[in-house]
Amino acid sequence: MSLSPEEYREHLETTAVRAGFSFPGVVLPESHEFRLGKMRFHYLDWGNKHLPAIVFLHGGALNAHTWDLVCLALRDDYHCVALDQRGHGDSDWSDDADYTMGAQLTDTKGFVDHLGLDKFVLVGMSLGAINSLAFAINHPERLNNLVIIDAGPEMRRPGSSRIRDFVNGVAETVTVEAIIEKALEFNPRRDPKILRRSLMHALRQQPDGTWRWKYDRRRFQVLDQETHRAERAALADGLSRITCPTLIVRGGESDVFHEEDGIKLAARLPDGRFVTVPKAGHTVQGDNPKDLVAELRRFLTKAN
Repeated sequence: MSLSPEEYREHLETTAVRAGFSFPGVVLPESHEFRLGKMRFHYLDWGNKHLPAIVFLHGGALNAHTWDLVCLALRDDYHCVALDQRGHGDSDWSDDADYTMGAQLTDTKGFVDHLGLDKFVLVGMSLGAINSLAFAINHPERLNNLVIIDAGPEMRRPGSSRIRDFVNGVAETVTVEAIIEKALEFNPRRDPKILRRSLMHALRQQPDGTWRWKYDRRRFQVLDQETHRAERAALADGLSRITCPTLIVRGGESDVFHEEDGIKLAARLPDGRFVTVPKAGHTVQGDNPKDLVAELRRFLTKAN
């Protein structure tokens, strides 16, 4: 983490106020690592291990910190943990660029096994949503609830291509100012001052003083491979195995996941429901965390 604890706390206090939250105090998460095979994984633990567990999986090119405000808002009632998935954040990159769905399914299972979790809530966004669906299909008995945010088995080409173009476009950018400029072009909903600090979780300074993203660009090459599209499409055939209550969330302004996609996905699940979070694009937890938290609380209260 590039921010000092003091800077991190101040950042969370500022972003919380801007997002409409009112917290009596800001608690920072504990940073942990574990090994799975040859790879080292990093995750954030927001404490209160005696409470029901929620595991959060981020989207592509993001990291565990994307869930900071959501976890901070929920930590009094849930044990929130957020994983840096392979090739992202402070977790290792795959030596052989293996970012297949199967490899990431093994990672997710290894993570929850490491934590000793059973009958927990799994929340995933975009890449994390696909990996969450894969886990739920293969290990339905381990979940109490499932939340899928702005993604499904089918891909919307224009929206997903826009994300891929942004990822490839900023990869060669070396100054924080230029990165912020491109990030705001991609998502003008963000506050530039807040964005600067949040990017410190996603960037790593090089010996020459320039900056590079922490994510492995090779992961995005997988999106264009026929095997990935086939793996993703095959998820639709396993949806009937997901027996736990499942919430499908769409950002109201998303160009990646349309309303009809969310309604269709929820209808195919044994216990699915669909909601839209307004004033949010694809990255719902970043654009409108307060309304997302409200929907999560509503869903988890009704489902249990």
